[in-house]
Amino acid sequence: MATYDISTIGEGQIRFTVNSGERLMFTRSVSMNPACSEANVAGLLAQLGRNALWTSSLPKGDLGDYILTEYRSVGVDMKTMVRKSGGRTALYFMEPGAGPMPANVIYDRDWTSFRSTGIEDYDWSTMLDTRLMFLTGITASLTDTTAEVVRYAADHAVERGAKLALDVNFRRKLWSGERAREVLTPIAEEADVLFCSIADAEKVFKITGTPEEVTAELMKRFEPEYVVSTNHMEGPYLRTHEGFTEYHTTPVPVIDRPGAGDSFVAATLHGYLSGEIEEGVKWGQRASEFAITHKGDLTRIRPDELHIPLGTDIDR
Repeated sequence: MATYDISTIGEGQIRFTVNSGERLMFTRSVSMNPACSEANVAGLLAQLGRNALWTSSLPKGDLGDYILTEYRSVGVDMKTMVRKSGGRTALYFMEPGAGPMPANVIYDRDWTSFRSTGIEDYDWSTMLDTRLMFLTGITASLTDTTAEVVRYAADHAVERGAKLALDVNFRRKLWSGERAREVLTPIAEEADVLFCSIADAEKVFKITGTPEEVTAELMKRFEPEYVVSTNHMEGPYLRTHEGFTEYHTTPVPVIDRPGAGDSFVAATLHGYLSGEIEEGVKWGQRASEFAITHKGDLTRIRPDELHIPLGTDIDR
């Protein structure tokens, strides 16, 4: 039996958010919190009783410790974390925006420790001792080195008999659709669970149509067990080999949007790990609704607040 329910790798960051109604170039104060899409997924799953391992590469010192403390506090295992002397911590700045002004993200992620950490630097024997490897296009986008790491994680997880989940999670400020398609296609072809929004399907894979048509084409092209998709305020959608299911969202007040998608992915994977992905998507909706109503990238919850069963063997 594998040690971990889920293993994942991604760059730990610190988010600086300007006050509502201000622009970064004119603000005089910001709030800060740790961030990382993969760590957010691991963090919510740990709170749901899963054994979750997150790996990254962070510089030694207070900033790296600040990030690790956030995810350690909810039970994420980080024994495979790489710590380096020197190098930078990844940062990003967010202007929350309010209609009609959209939210805006400014990245400061060059020359970080993670970007230069290669395959040979990681403890793969521990990282691959998992039921499920979770990877994202965000990490693959950063450098050729991080793309190689993500591909290695995917290939060797599948080789060892683990399941693979890929979240395409396209970021146009990090890479082009063409480059994303080149790097992510072979990983998507190995995935058991493919998360890809309707917008990302078009930008990355040039797939257009109705949600039913797009998810059908993703299923045909990559042959995963499941395709899970979203479409802004519509959906989400689940495509299985048996058919297509559309779920309906309930609008909730938006306090802080970052991390909501990660919460959706995490709770959906919680269902998948128990053989109940249909229920998992519903749990994902519940978790993402909760996520946007409080500040911070990591969704901190008590499982009873979401009414989601705990653990590997869910007794419903």
